[in-house]
Amino acid sequence: MKSFSTLFFSASFRRVFRLVCCATVLVASGLAYAQSAAVEYSISLDSPEQHLLLVHVTLPPGAAERELQLPVWNALYQIRDFAQYVDWIRAKDRSGKELSVHQVNTSRWRIDGAAGGANVEYQIYADSPAPFGAQLNPHHAFFNLAQILMYPVDARNSAMDVRFSHTPQGWQIASPLASHSAGEFSAESYDRLVDSPVEIGSFQESDFDEAGGHFRVIVDADSSDYDMQDIVGQLHKITAAAISWMNDRPFDNYMFIYHFPRGPAGGGMEHAYSTAIDLTAGLIKQNPSAFAIVTSHEFFHLWNVKRIRPRTLEPVDYTNENYTRALWFSEGVTSTVENVIQLRAGLMDEKQFLQHLGESITELERRPAHLTQSAEESSLDCWLEGNAYYRQPERSVSYYNKGELLGFMLDLAIRDASHGRASLRELLEWMNANYAKKGRYFDDSNGVREAAEAVSHADLGSFFSKYVAGTDEIPWDDFLRSVGLHVEAGTVTVADPGFVASRNFDGPMSVGAVTAGSEAEHAGLQQGDIIVEIQGKPGAQESRQELARLAPGDELTLTVRSRRGGQRELKWKVGSRQEVSYEVKDLDQVTEAQRARRTAWLKGEAQTAE
Repeated sequence: MKSFSTLFFSASFRRVFRLVCCATVLVASGLAYAQSAAVEYSISLDSPEQHLLLVHVTLPPGAAERELQLPVWNALYQIRDFAQYVDWIRAKDRSGKELSVHQVNTSRWRIDGAAGGANVEYQIYADSPAPFGAQLNPHHAFFNLAQILMYPVDARNSAMDVRFSHTPQGWQIASPLASHSAGEFSAESYDRLVDSPVEIGSFQESDFDEAGGHFRVIVDADSSDYDMQDIVGQLHKITAAAISWMNDRPFDNYMFIYHFPRGPAGGGMEHAYSTAIDLTAGLIKQNPSAFAIVTSHEFFHLWNVKRIRPRTLEPVDYTNENYTRALWFSEGVTSTVENVIQLRAGLMDEKQFLQHLGESITELERRPAHLTQSAEESSLDCWLEGNAYYRQPERSVSYYNKGELLGFMLDLAIRDASHGRASLRELLEWMNANYAKKGRYFDDSNGVREAAEAVSHADLGSFFSKYVAGTDEIPWDDFLRSVGLHVEAGTVTVADPGFVASRNFDGPMSVGAVTAGSEAEHAGLQQGDIIVEIQGKPGAQESRQELARLAPGDELTLTVRSRRGGQRELKWKVGSRQEVSYEVKDLDQVTEAQRARRTAWLKGEAQTAE
């Protein structure tokens, strides 16, 4: 789903190692210079109407042949080959002499004659919306820098400087990177550089202090669509709750970047010292809790995935997929914790939490693929999520959804095994102390099991083999009984629009499947159609809510665009179908011990005594 840049803890060791291994003093000196001198980038924003960036790269002296690589993926676990947007590239030496540029493959170029340094220039198109893209338009600019900046392959761990020029009058620049002058920023490596999003425009800014940390809040939106005071108030609660729960604050400064467009939007992208979040303006008005949900999730990522990190994501391979079986934990359990944060912050109550838990169980149980695809396999297959067929309920489960539920159940399993003395909180604190703070990475699901068993002092192998690596049905009641709850199934009549729609993170909403013989099929809807509008409103993340409000017999109007480009309006009557729905309810008799365990569970805390 997302790409995660990281800090490199042994860069100095690698530099020394290279020097020792060099065959001659001359070569060693050249490499030492290349590693110690900063790579300098200059990005010109003088063509916002055309969405074109002019990028200048200054390479310090080094090897005669230098290779430049533009990543093929970033921010999403999908190969997007950003090189498709490179219009041209050329290079000169320090004296101004033209140097030969050879394309090695679709995303890598070789510069000849660069021993004395080189000045490389290229033009790249940027109009992919945030938070997973890079975009320049007359309104603003937002950059995930890995999508526009090539890196010297032999100097990925060198210091990096970036400067922005020709910014439109009145525009400001915001980034979590260290700034040593107006419009200029620096980072200790390429990985740190591209883990730092940049917002440029006439945004609004606020700041606050909480738990010893300083926070900047950047908002790009119409001022009538949000309340900055309310945003900051919620952020105070969210950051305080998360920091106190982890008993840790691995930063002094942190930045929130928000976009609230009136068109299609949705999602967030985590970074080590910041997050970028997009929410449609209408959604945060209709459903104010959406802000707290996504913010709690992305903020907690600064621990889980950015620092508590699976070994399979290291080092980031900008040229190929990084396969991992751990996203059920890195993403899914982060969703578990987002609920803990909201409960502790007072932004969610018990009733809302149990309703959400029931809805999450319903989502998983309604996907037939929960019997055929494990949480680990869902994590491994994340690279297929850009395909509409893969997202169908019969084909896959979401590692977000199942991982969140596994987080809740693992929390209860740890509490049972430890007689209430340990919980998910202790597991994450253990991983933070034994992995993140020691610069180590955990061994996917085995690493999570190691932590769970360390804090519970029990063998939890059965849990991981059955429900994480396997596809056994999760016995909800067995886990929930200790907190006085059970799952109750019921049959409900729901509206059936006759099709399944889904939206990829950086793409439009599309039709994944059309029910054979349905009114949708008779109206001419086809699998693969792009949904432009639903009921006269743009097809976006909140379109799910629009469809959920339909009742059997309602008229549904869709404007769709075929894969060949033709656009048409379709209308039909919504049908109905029977579906199983799940609710989490109290047991008929709840004991004092169960209530005490539930109170601790909802607080995200262990019990000091039974």
